[in-house]
Amino acid sequence: MDNDDKKKFESVYSSKVRAGRRRTYFFDVKKTKGEDFYITLTESTKRFDGDGYDRHKIFLYKEDFNRFVTGLQDTVDHVKTELMPDYDYEQFERRQAEWEKQKAEDEANGITPEQRAAMRAEEKAAEEAANPTPEAPKAEATTEEAKPDESVESEDDMAW
Repeated sequence: MDNDDKKKFESVYSSKVRAGRRRTYFFDVKKTKGEDFYITLTESTKRFDGDGYDRHKIFLYKEDFNRFVTGLQDTVDHVKTELMPDYDYEQFERRQAEWEKQKAEDEANGITPEQRAAMRAEEKAAEEAANPTPEAPKAEATTEEAKPDESVESEDDMAW
């Protein structure tokens, strides 16, 4: 595919949703050769071995937008109201907000993600030393688990 063909399918809008440390969703609007638009929904998951990403992609065309949104909302509502009405769905939003606040504070104070991971490991070790539990397995915190890949802004930035 030459450079002109590639430009015809570039993203004209991109939004991402982080979902934990390993998973990110991308919502990209792309333009066709015929000056039309469609959406790609991409789930990108960092591989456990750290060697790249797995991705799953859905192409959504304008004639399906309304039915897709309705079907998704109906499904989410069913889970929230019928299957798991007592579940706290906001806990992840709170956790993400706390993480973003901590990240901003760390950046303002010049603390790197590696330093933050080391600080958490020290805090955990001090807590375990103060409250020993012989049955609790000790997990080592790794830098790779402690930070999401910040260099990825859109699905097009992913190295597949």
